[in-house]
Amino acid sequence: MGRNLLMSSLENASFNIIFQILFRCVTFIINAWVIRNVGHEVLGIMNVRLLLLESTILFLSREPFNRACLGQKDEFTWSHIINQIWLSVPLSCILSIVFVYIWLHILPLGNPEYAFQYTFGCWSVALSCILELCSANMALAAQLFCFVKLKVALDTFHIFVRTTLFLSIIVYDKSLALIAFSVAQVGSIGAIVISYYVFFYWYIKNKPLYAKGALKSKFVPEPILHRLYDNMEDFQFTSLKDFLPKYLGTINSTFSKKLSTLTISFAKQGVVKQLLTEGEKYVMSVSPVMSFSEQATYDVVNNLGSLAARFIFRPIEDSSYFYFTQMVSRELPLHKQDKYKIQESCTVLSHVCKTVTSIGLIVLVFGQSYSRTLLMLYGGEAFVASGLPVQLLRSHCLAIVLLAINGVTECYTFATMTSAQLNSYNYVMVFFSVSFLFLSYALTYVFGPVGFIISNCINMFARIMHSIHFISNKYKDTDYTPLKGLYVGKFFLITLFIAGCICKFSENKLSYHSVITHIFIGAIGLAFVLLAWTYENKEICIQMYKKFFKKDDNKKHSQD
Repeated sequence: MGRNLLMSSLENASFNIIFQILFRCVTFIINAWVIRNVGHEVLGIMNVRLLLLESTILFLSREPFNRACLGQKDEFTWSHIINQIWLSVPLSCILSIVFVYIWLHILPLGNPEYAFQYTFGCWSVALSCILELCSANMALAAQLFCFVKLKVALDTFHIFVRTTLFLSIIVYDKSLALIAFSVAQVGSIGAIVISYYVFFYWYIKNKPLYAKGALKSKFVPEPILHRLYDNMEDFQFTSLKDFLPKYLGTINSTFSKKLSTLTISFAKQGVVKQLLTEGEKYVMSVSPVMSFSEQATYDVVNNLGSLAARFIFRPIEDSSYFYFTQMVSRELPLHKQDKYKIQESCTVLSHVCKTVTSIGLIVLVFGQSYSRTLLMLYGGEAFVASGLPVQLLRSHCLAIVLLAINGVTECYTFATMTSAQLNSYNYVMVFFSVSFLFLSYALTYVFGPVGFIISNCINMFARIMHSIHFISNKYKDTDYTPLKGLYVGKFFLITLFIAGCICKFSENKLSYHSVITHIFIGAIGLAFVLLAWTYENKEICIQMYKKFFKKDDNKKHSQD
C-alpha cells in the first residue's frame, strides 16, 4: 500500500475527536432538554436500558470480527475477510432475539405507562443493530483503505438525521419520547447503510475513468479526487457484488481457519470486555440499586465525567489499535520483524502514553475545582443541591486517569498478542469481569453510586498492571523502552500542582460570588499548564507539526 498508515491514524484520531465533540455537544443539549421537559425516568430508560441493549448486541456481534479482520490483512484474501465479516449479521440476529427477550421478560421495567414504547424501543434497537452490520464490510474496507473523511462525513450525517428525527417527534408530542428515540435510531442507521453502498457504487464505477484521466466532476473537487484514487492499486473491488459473501466450493476454502480462530479468540474476550465496559449498567438493570430517575442522574454525571474519554481517548485508542496491527506482526518475534516499523511503533506508543496520561492528570486536577461549576451550568442549582452529583463527578476524574493509561496500553497489548496469548488472556479477563461485577454490587451497597466508580478504578488499575507486564516482557531483550511515556515531566507536574491549588482556592472563595471569575482563573491556570507541557515535550510537538505540515508541503510541491 502506498498510504501512510501513521498519517492516516493521526488524521483519523483528529477527525474522530472533532466528531465526538460535535456528537456529545448535541447529545448533552438534547439530554438537558429532556431532563427539563420530559423527565429523568424517560432519560434513564433511553440512555441506560435501551442504549445498553444496543451496546451489548453490537459489541458482541461486531467487535470480534472487526478486530480480527483489521490485523495483518495481507495474510488473508479479501474473499475470506468479506465472508468472515458477514457472519456478524446472522450472529446479530440470534443475539437480538436472545437479548430482546431478556430485556422484555427478565429485566423489570417498573412503570407500565411506558410498556408499549419500551417494547417498541427494544425491537427497534435490535433492528438498527442488524442494519448497521449489513454495512460492516464496507466500513471495514473504508478503514483499511484509509477513507478517513468518508467516515467523518457519514458520522456527521448520522448525527443530523438522528437529531432531526428525534426532535421532530418529541416536539410534536413529548409523551412519545421513547418512540422518537426508536424511530431516530433505525432511521439514522438506515441512512448510513444506504450511504455506504451509494459511495462505493460511485467509487468503483469511476475508478477506471480516473485511471484514464477522463474523470471530471462538478461536485467533487480535483484534490479530493486525487486523494480518493491515488495509491489505490490494491483496491480489488470491481463491483458491489465483491462486498457480498461468496461460497468458494467448500467450507474450508470459503472461510480462513486462522482468521476464524482469531475471531473466536476476540469473541471470548469480547464477552468479558463488555461486562467490564458496561458493568455498572448491567448491575443497575439487574438489581434494584437505583430507580430509573437515579440511573438517569448517574448517567448524566457519568457522561460529563467521561468527556475526555469519549472526545479524546477513545478515538486515539481506535486509531492506535489500527496503526499497531499494521506495524507489528502478532506471530513473529520482534527481532524477525522490520526494524524501522518496530522502532517507529515504540516511539508512537511512548508519545501516545505521555499525551493521554498528561491529559488525564489535567482532568483530575481541574476536575476537583470545576465539577460543581460544570454541573450547575448544565443542570441548575437544584441538580447539585444534594452534593451527590458533584461527588460522583470528582470521583470520575480519578477514573479518567486510569482509563487513559489503560486504553492505550491495553490497545497495544490486544494489537500485538498472538492467538495463543489472546486465548490465555481470556481467562484473565474472566477473572477481571467477575471481580468487577462483584465489587460493583458490593461497593454500591456500601458507598452508593460512588461504589460503581471505585470498583471501576480498581478494575482498570489491575488491567493496567497486566498490560504493562506484557509490554515489558515483549521488549525486555531489546533496547526499546516504549513505556517511558508513562513518566510525565517534573516541570509539568509542578505547574499542574500550583494551578490546582489556585483553582481550589478560587472555588472556595470566589465561585459562589462570581462563576465567570472562577472560570477565568481556571482558563489562565490551564494555559500555563499547557505551556509547561509544550516546553517539556518540544520533541513530540515538533514531530506532530512535521507530520501534518510536511505532508501539505509535499502536496504543494507535487502539484507544482
